Amino acid sequence: MSVLAPNYKRKNLSFIRGKGSFLITADGNKYLDFVQGIAVNSLGHANKKLISAINKQSKKLWHVSNAFRIPEGEKLAKKLVKKTFADAIIFQNSGAEATETAIKVARRYFYSIGKKHKNRIICIKNSFHGRTIAAIHASGSKKMTEGFGPKVPGFDHFEFGNHKKLKKLIKKNTAAIMIETVLGEGGIKVIPEFCIKELRKLCDKHKILLILDEVQCGIGRSGKFFAFEYANVKPDIVPIAKGIGGGFPIGAVLMTKKVSKAMKPGTHGSTFGGNPLAMAVGNAVIDQINKNLLKNVNKMSKYFIHGLNEIKIKYPKIIKEVRGIGLLIGLQLFKDQTEFIKKLMENKLLTIRAAENVIRILPPLNVTKREIDIALKIISKVCNQIK
Repeated sequence: MSVLAPNYKRKNLSFIRGKGSFLITADGNKYLDFVQGIAVNSLGHANKKLISAINKQSKKLWHVSNAFRIPEGEKLAKKLVKKTFADAIIFQNSGAEATETAIKVARRYFYSIGKKHKNRIICIKNSFHGRTIAAIHASGSKKMTEGFGPKVPGFDHFEFGNHKKLKKLIKKNTAAIMIETVLGEGGIKVIPEFCIKELRKLCDKHKILLILDEVQCGIGRSGKFFAFEYANVKPDIVPIAKGIGGGFPIGAVLMTKKVSKAMKPGTHGSTFGGNPLAMAVGNAVIDQINKNLLKNVNKMSKYFIHGLNEIKIKYPKIIKEVRGIGLLIGLQLFKDQTEFIKKLMENKLLTIRAAENVIRILPPLNVTKREIDIALKIISKVCNQIK
């Protein structure tokens, strides 16, 4: 019996190594991994350039305190600023930390300009922003907050798509609106471009901040560096993680100069955030998220979604909808997806669940057509097995 706490419902399956899109067990079984650590391994397993970066840095310096300058972090921050809307970066270790920091930045900004009453944040009900205490209450999920009372104040919620409720929630004490540009855990639901544009206008009208959570959908997964780029808007704060580290724990908060000025020395910190080892890997990841890779994401996305829709047409009583953008893809079933995911795994394809009976499909960004063909064949086979 494992002595690990039972907070995860783990499958009875483990791996000893990985390569690209595949994972291999101790007895040599090979699985096509379209989970990739839940959109974390953006460049697949055992990427040569990431291995080289971490090996080189590990022989020089692993960790120093943020009491000192960290050149590797400054280098990565400059790359992120050059690629994005941001003027300043705070590095963290995870997505939950990044969203927590985004909340702190928004509240601190209004405090710094003499409006400390503006401290509430509007979020989508049953969204996902992490599993820390503030993040679960920001998500507005009864399931996630159960047993973790008292309720953390400062968050207001509206149902996905309920624009009237959203507008009514904006009060004198509202500081920001925080949403996932693409809801991941919530069922791979893409916020339409016109909605993102209207959110920006709404925030400008009420002089509040727009926080776009791109922890799961950012760093090239949507086919652009950030998913909000499709709407051609400029947010105020963006928390990121997952794909930025390619498998190494890295999180960050990107922000405009206006809000970053509020984060004076002592207002926030992280022991391991931005350490040299993590930053060396992050730099190697960013250097590979280029135009050619994004072109591959879009090409493979179009091919994959087309293939999935063909399967949907063939099995209309099993597949309800094909959702997603880029290589953040959701397959919504009419029935609970548990058995389907189990059978995919038995056929050596790894996927993961999301809300609304959705199967999340998250290949690495450098996935090949051949690997997608393998996945399509397995999905079609499973549809035939359970029809």
